[in-house]
Amino acid sequence: MSFISLLPTLLLVALALVMFGLGLSLSLDDFKRLLNHPRAVVLALVLQAVLLPVACYALIMLLKVPPVFAVGLMLLAASPGGVSANLFSHLFGGNVAMNISLTAINTLLSIISLPLIANWAINTFAKTGQVVPLQLGKVLEVIGVVLIPVVIGMVVNRRAPGFSLRMERPMKIFSALVLASFALIAIAREWDALVASFASIGPAVIVFNLVSLLAGYYLSLWAGLEKSLATAISFEIGIHNSTLAIYIALSVLNNFQLALPAAIYSVSMYITATLFGLLVLRRSGTSQ
Repeated sequence: MSFISLLPTLLLVALALVMFGLGLSLSLDDFKRLLNHPRAVVLALVLQAVLLPVACYALIMLLKVPPVFAVGLMLLAASPGGVSANLFSHLFGGNVAMNISLTAINTLLSIISLPLIANWAINTFAKTGQVVPLQLGKVLEVIGVVLIPVVIGMVVNRRAPGFSLRMERPMKIFSALVLASFALIAIAREWDALVASFASIGPAVIVFNLVSLLAGYYLSLWAGLEKSLATAISFEIGIHNSTLAIYIALSVLNNFQLALPAAIYSVSMYITATLFGLLVLRRSGTSQ
């Protein structure tokens, strides 16, 4: 059995582990905390659900992205914030509690929003008739991979807070290493395909990432939010769960090309997010 044939299953396990690790750091208080910042929550959700898909579509039209990659890029845009967003927010002065809460809410909303946006993208660009179905079986599959591990992690956190506290950091490191390993193995095995496709999709992926980060930060400041919340929102909507996008492309749609934008993004976003974080820090230093 080849690695490519096993990849959807391995991604499913990795994604479930990541969601469990996220659950270990969550409690009901995280959701209650959102009530203290209603404007930030509404802005973040509007940016994620409305602005990002619109910006992604505009980039696809402007850069004339090929149809199959256009669908893959829209899958990425529809994916919620990734666990890495919490790490970057912590490193560069963001409100991490807001990140954790927004990630949880966006992940739950993506159970419905991601298939809807993916269906629209396929009908608009690919016109193949192949869709991300909203059938009960697939909805339950996504719930099983996304929601159930988070809930289990939250239950563990509530019942055994000491264990949860000890395991939170190791789980994050382990999850990051697992995801990085899968990405590197897939990139190594499909290097020729990635190189061949980079000219077609690479610039659009990088520009989309930068637009997401910059829009999240500066629109939040424009809305009057404090810098830590603006930083949190920028990373939340600027760093997507590329593993979920790859999982949908490979497991649900069974199309490796659809996964290429997310595969490129999973590598390039570490560079763009770091540069953006340094820009934020520099801006903070000059404003003091």
